[in-house]
Amino acid sequence: MPKDVKNEFHWASSQLPTCSTLVVGDRTVNRSLLLLAAITAASETGRKVVFFTQNQIQSLPVTLQSCLPNLSPESLKKIKFSYPSTVEELLMQVACLHESTNTSPTTPSLIIVDRLEGYLRGPGGSQSAFHQGEQSCAAHVSALLHDTASFLTQVLERQNPGLAPCRVIASFQSQVEVGQAAREHSVPDPLHAVLDRYFPVRCTLDRNTSYGATAAGSQEVWHVYFSGTGITETTCAHNSKDKQPGIAQEWQLVIFPNGPMEFTVV
Repeated sequence: MPKDVKNEFHWASSQLPTCSTLVVGDRTVNRSLLLLAAITAASETGRKVVFFTQNQIQSLPVTLQSCLPNLSPESLKKIKFSYPSTVEELLMQVACLHESTNTSPTTPSLIIVDRLEGYLRGPGGSQSAFHQGEQSCAAHVSALLHDTASFLTQVLERQNPGLAPCRVIASFQSQVEVGQAAREHSVPDPLHAVLDRYFPVRCTLDRNTSYGATAAGSQEVWHVYFSGTGITETTCAHNSKDKQPGIAQEWQLVIFPNGPMEFTVV
């Protein structure tokens, strides 16, 4: 079995800045990484996590079941899964997190939104009915997530400074990123410009399809890039003293045929 992926991911997560992160790329891998982030935060640091997703989670992906065989049920209790089906419901439930600090003994210190594009676009990829355009809808949702995290950070600093700040992680797959033609022409998605204002760190997943990677067998090899204005010199110091602020930090993720994952710094 590969090295302890939870400890590796815990170290990687600790190197990220205290601002929001947008994960872009393959949907299946995205969800596994978001769940891994939630489990790591709950089990390693004792954080309360709120996980928003449209699709109910019946069980952990095989990749996580293989990597976390001794996961404590108590750790999962620190993760609250919520299933808003529309952007209106998502906004309402995020807004309610302000009120939860008066009724719950523990304050969330990690907010995760799985497949944000599903909320910004209606069923089948149609435009959301909440606003006239997707860009204003994206700004509305992102601003509320940002403001909620700031509010919860202030509460955490009073209650338990060790769990502050409250972070936000969301996954997003652009419509123009789907399909070979889109990749060849590198069509920009206007929603990225909006989201980047509220998510200063971007985590990009890019599958390695080179001959060396495919020759390794049926395992999947992914490049994981951290970039954006939220990446600081301190964040990148682990790899090289020569790295400057804003330069991407790169990892390699290997998913083995029987499920386990392994992270390594590139």
